Amino acid sequence: MRAPAKINLTLEVLGLRSDGYHGMRSVMVPLDLADELTIEPSSRFSFECDRDELAGEQNLAVASLRALGDELPAVRMRLLKKIPVQAGLGGGSSDAAAVLRAAMAGAFGPVPRRKWMQIARSLGSDVPFFLAGTAALVEGTGERVTPAGAIPPWHVLIVKPPVEVSTARAYREIDALPRSQRPRNGCVSIAMLEALQRAEFPRVQALLQNDFHEITAARAPEVKAALEALRAAGAGNALLAGSGSCVFTLSPERSPIDAIARSLELPPAYERFVTRFATTPEWR
Repeated sequence: MRAPAKINLTLEVLGLRSDGYHGMRSVMVPLDLADELTIEPSSRFSFECDRDELAGEQNLAVASLRALGDELPAVRMRLLKKIPVQAGLGGGSSDAAAVLRAAMAGAFGPVPRRKWMQIARSLGSDVPFFLAGTAALVEGTGERVTPAGAIPPWHVLIVKPPVEVSTARAYREIDALPRSQRPRNGCVSIAMLEALQRAEFPRVQALLQNDFHEITAARAPEVKAALEALRAAGAGNALLAGSGSCVFTLSPERSPIDAIARSLELPPAYERFVTRFATTPEWR
């Protein structure tokens, strides 16, 4: 089972709510870059991951199973990580959603009635998005998901700088900004969803927006260097993924992405991933 990465074409931070969460609006897109989750019958539950530091029961894939009941099912679950961690690509959330999708398909036995989206949101704000199976407009604190339907087969180059970015700190820095300096983008996410559904690449490129972009680039020199390297290599757009640390550029064709990847002047510690939007039934 594949658990795709995601990028945010838009990310609007709408302010701190009375419940302590930040409201948000975002257009998220799943990618072909994906973790691989295998679930097999076993005499008892076990969980393995090719990344030792992620192999414990605190992993979101295991937490997703625990959210379904008191007892873990008798299965052997193996996770092959291909999505970089703490990168803004939603890998852990996608792994959790993959387990929920497996449960919904009966992988762990009979499927009782459950409030799947509510369970997903309890695991993390990005988890409900990954149940949509396509790009979507995500609102509230992640619980309101409007799927986009078919998405175009556009291409993506992702650069992972050798730095970790704290999402909590990024939110605190936005909260600390004077109101006059806080991002104001006029519901750019609504316009982005429409442009994506129509496969209007120039419009999508013009609407790319992430409220964390400037703050994170100013605080993390490695992120700034990756963005500058993308532009110097010919990227017509370059944006932070989520709260970082990954950055990305888009193209409707593969050849410009390959050319940019070849021209990047960055040390080997800056990982590169050439991928594309995940395929939906209408786009081949």
